[in-house]
Amino acid sequence: MFKKILIANRGEIACRVMKTANLMGIKTVAVYSDADKDALHVRMADEAVHIGASPSSESYLVKERIIQACKDTGAEAVHPGYGFLSENSAFCEALEAQGIAFIGPAPLAINSMGDKITSKRLAEQAGVNVIPGYTDVVRDADHAVEIASGIGYPVMLKASAGGGGKGMRVAWNDANCRDGFERATNEARSSFGDERVFIEKFIEEPRHIEIQVMADTHGNIIYLGERECSIQRRHQKVIEEAPSPFLDEATRKAMGEQAVQLARAVEYRSAGTVEFIVDAKRNFYFLEMNTRLQVEHPVTECITGQDLVELMIRVANGEALPLKQEDVKLTGWAMEARVYAEDPFRNFLPSIGRLVYYRPPEGEGVRVD
Repeated sequence: MFKKILIANRGEIACRVMKTANLMGIKTVAVYSDADKDALHVRMADEAVHIGASPSSESYLVKERIIQACKDTGAEAVHPGYGFLSENSAFCEALEAQGIAFIGPAPLAINSMGDKITSKRLAEQAGVNVIPGYTDVVRDADHAVEIASGIGYPVMLKASAGGGGKGMRVAWNDANCRDGFERATNEARSSFGDERVFIEKFIEEPRHIEIQVMADTHGNIIYLGERECSIQRRHQKVIEEAPSPFLDEATRKAMGEQAVQLARAVEYRSAGTVEFIVDAKRNFYFLEMNTRLQVEHPVTECITGQDLVELMIRVANGEALPLKQEDVKLTGWAMEARVYAEDPFRNFLPSIGRLVYYRPPEGEGVRVD
């Protein structure tokens, strides 16, 4: 087992990884920018390394500084958390070139699933349900209208490199489609540096349900139930719960098996999440795969009794998964709420300012990460 790992992140997820590492007897290394020198994750770690100025572009996103921190402290592995470099295949490759383990999937899986057009094609080849649509790059607004007319309105225009609800537009007619294409490409270009857009059928009254998978390097892949993430605003999750109140056992099993098929197709290892859109008749369609630990992973841990971070660390150390699919039992119910800094009197616009009072929730069964 690793003796020391570095967490290439900050805040809640860095603290979360450290808690499990401590229970496993693994020493931890924190990294921090100027702004985070007094942060909780810095105080929790056994060691801490300063990696740059406050902007993340000058600290947490600088691969070379994190790798140097590993060398300076003797960290044998890196857990990326979520965000920052967690889905950066070049970071994974750079670590492995230095003999440092990446606690996450291999570069192949990160690259394959990081592009929505490529991932949809791979899903289709793997026998996973996909939303009817055009799985190639849309050339221009006229081409978008031509494709949309063939699919049938309403349609969704999506940025291929998108995420976080950005680069998405619903079109109900030709005029919507032309306008949506221009807006989606502009937003994709400014947000991701990639203006490619594709089109698929828009599922009305959809539910957003995702499957948690875990895979090792010995060919074992399991799914650990689902998470319902349908309560969203601006395509961003607000409430997540597990299990879903909408799924029956047959649909749950079918979704889980398809998620495993996709993971196997890209030789997946570690924790990953396969997201699906589910319609009112429980027909489900592949949306995307997140090749990292999700923000909402605690709800899965609560109902399965499994520590996903521990499993990730053990898999990265070359161990086989300690449980099989039949060992996964869903017990109880869990919900997670995200706290947003927004102004309800201004249509929930983002609102910055100092947090002057905070009282964490307490009570039996309450978990605060």
